[in-house]
Amino acid sequence: MRSYALDEKEIHSYLQDGYAVPRYRLESDFLKELQTALDTLIAENPGVRPEKLVSAHIQNPKAEGVKGSAKFLELAMHEPIVDLVESVLGPDIVLWGCHVFCKPAGKGYETPWHQDGHYWPIRPLANCTVWVALEPSTKENGCLRVIPGSHTPKKLYEHLHEDRSDLTLNQRMVEGSFDESTAVDLELEPGEMSMHDIYMIHGAKANTSNQRRTGVALRFMPGSSLFDRSLQPHAGKTGLNISFATRPIWLLRGHDKTGLNDFNIGH
Repeated sequence: MRSYALDEKEIHSYLQDGYAVPRYRLESDFLKELQTALDTLIAENPGVRPEKLVSAHIQNPKAEGVKGSAKFLELAMHEPIVDLVESVLGPDIVLWGCHVFCKPAGKGYETPWHQDGHYWPIRPLANCTVWVALEPSTKENGCLRVIPGSHTPKKLYEHLHEDRSDLTLNQRMVEGSFDESTAVDLELEPGEMSMHDIYMIHGAKANTSNQRRTGVALRFMPGSSLFDRSLQPHAGKTGLNISFATRPIWLLRGHDKTGLNDFNIGH
């Protein structure tokens, strides 16, 4: 059986810089199916901003207001991607999230500089996000930007709430807490992907170009962490319609080392 695990150079990049761009890319037929599923997802959720399509892998829209698609769940469980995640998280892998960030041409929202750990009820904090490009992701249309090495202290820096309606997320890092001049733009072609750590400082500029930009953020935590449904970080102030208390999660590989994760809720 073929393994799609990260090679030594890619693992080194992830551990040292907090992110990696693996050599693996989605198979062309699967990519086309996902692009079709994306258009259907947007059409079936006319009341949701396309940057805010949370839980796009869940077909029941009751909990978080988005009617998702089984095709995105298939993506999150795609064996090559889970192999990549195992390279950095180890053999015990829990899938708990899938967020489609689609920035329309000319009017795509900005994603402020932030750290994911401020938003999520994972204890201890540990997660690998795989960001899959379904369309070209460039500097011009607001590609993902990262601050290399910002994950190293394993520290959550202060974030301020912004009461604005033109942002993907409403928590922004305090100015001066990092050096933006070190930012790296992760430009990706359709089917390519990046991976980043939960402490990584990242964001994305608004899309003012004439080309739409879409990425799917797949969220995986190790089986040694608890998805604590009693926690609601920044409840009501994230800019997103989320319900961690009712969201289903999946044990994809290995074991739940905590013995406390609930894999029945939401299914």
